[in-house]
Amino acid sequence: MEVLQALLADIVLPKMVRVRQEFPGTRVGDLAARLSEEFEKPGIGERIKPGQKIAVAVGSRGVADIVMITRVAVAQIKRRGGIPFIVPAMGSHGGATAAGQQEILANLGVTEAAVGCPIRSSMEVVEVGRLDNGLPVLMDRLAYEAEGIVVINRVKPHTAFRAPVESGLSKMITIGLGKQKGADSCHAYSFKYMYEFIVKMAQIKIARTPILFGIATVENAYDQVALVEAVPAEDIIERDAELLTIAKKNMPSILFADMDVLIVDYLGKNISGDGMDPNITGRYPTPYASGGPAINKLVVLNLTSETHGNANGIGAADFTTDKVEQAMDRVATYMNGLTSTVVSPLRLPAVMGSDKQAMQAALKTCNAFDRTKARVVRIRDTLHLGEIMISEALLSEARNLDHVTILGSAADWCFDEKENLMG
Repeated sequence: MEVLQALLADIVLPKMVRVRQEFPGTRVGDLAARLSEEFEKPGIGERIKPGQKIAVAVGSRGVADIVMITRVAVAQIKRRGGIPFIVPAMGSHGGATAAGQQEILANLGVTEAAVGCPIRSSMEVVEVGRLDNGLPVLMDRLAYEAEGIVVINRVKPHTAFRAPVESGLSKMITIGLGKQKGADSCHAYSFKYMYEFIVKMAQIKIARTPILFGIATVENAYDQVALVEAVPAEDIIERDAELLTIAKKNMPSILFADMDVLIVDYLGKNISGDGMDPNITGRYPTPYASGGPAINKLVVLNLTSETHGNANGIGAADFTTDKVEQAMDRVATYMNGLTSTVVSPLRLPAVMGSDKQAMQAALKTCNAFDRTKARVVRIRDTLHLGEIMISEALLSEARNLDHVTILGSAADWCFDEKENLMG
């Protein structure tokens, strides 16, 4: 690393300025009350019968207020005489083990004490049908054997394909409740056919398993619930498509279209299935999705604690740090690629000895005509884009953008003795 340090010694990082990006911020006021009202709709709460064992499917994604939503759902099921329990619905996540998936729920705050019912985790599946091409349609055994199933998920754009239905209740039914083997089946012929399989497998499960209804959320650009809705099982696929249109309008973005360097503080499965949402970074794992900014070099500095070493998506970066390499759990990371069949997100980029070195390396290789005027942006992660840091070179552009407010003056980076960022 000493040779690299000498090579990068003359690379001066630009001063940075904190700015606020403003997006539409509609949110549900009293979320618990609003969700409780949804249970009163025809075709929702009335489907729960006294004494029924009800599996509540909860996933691993960063769903805002997931603990509250789950707790209210559990309480409403109990109020109607149902006997709820939680099943992890997260495909191959958690290292594709029952204990790993329960641990992910616990790290999200979804525990028996927090939500008021037991958590039952298993990777066992049952086959409930087959597609015309022979692919098996698989279902979590514990959910299948329940007398009712309630599915909770956020509706949002997928990170690897474009279609009328992308990431939402249908995907949770097909992949989340399919566990590792079901996810493996759905991914078998690549993301090119993903939408078709998600929908067809979900249709079979809705017809042949005791799915009662789903609880869908749409989030605003600030990672807050903008909409919550209970959807009868028979309407899930159609409503998924309608809610996706709303979700896309609520997506945040980096308002500076072209960047020489993007620095991402944290990558993790709790942020996005790809660790960093490609809809934000423009770095997609497949050719079946596109959009977002043009970025010359991308740096990832850390993994979130909630990701448990799963570094899926790190392959979209150009540079990272030895902290990421040391925290990476290869089994958990590789399980994603082996299941999805997309392996480029698993590859380690160039690993540097510190945050400073990683950023210097990105700046050195970004091909800017004048590195002192490099367009550099730093974000915490792709879920939190309300406040970001920009280099001085972007200040004039920031002043001309209607939805950007400059919050301070330009300042140098602050590093500790190991040349890692402080704050």
